[in-house]
Amino acid sequence: QVQLVESGGGLVQAGGSLRLSCAASGLTFSSYAMGWFRQAPGKEREFVAAISWTGAGTYYADSMKGRFTISRDNAKNTVYLQMSSLKPEDTAVYYCVTSRFSSRLRVGDTDDWGQGTQVTVSS
Repeated sequence: QVQLVESGGGLVQAGGSLRLSCAASGLTFSSYAMGWFRQAPGKEREFVAAISWTGAGTYYADSMKGRFTISRDNAKNTVYLQMSSLKPEDTAVYYCVTSRFSSRLRVGDTDDWGQGTQVTVSS
């Protein structure tokens, strides 16, 4: 029922920027916290960012603070991740996720996942 479609990934040079988008359908978008996880090759999935139902609360992993910005447009059922000052270690598949609460999302208690979009940062 729920479908999350990520887009915006690609190949960028270190120091560059990308904006990821996640278009959601099949859910009452405004009733869900949204967020992003990522998984690098050979690594476990890690939390990137989360945003509350209305966007009033945003949360980031420490390594992303100051570089990444999560936002949402409930009218468009879309969540975004603006990434800047990208580093090679940011290379990963980035996944859009949902949860009832941002507090749960941040600890990996998620309801749905997208298929992911590849971000590759070259040095």
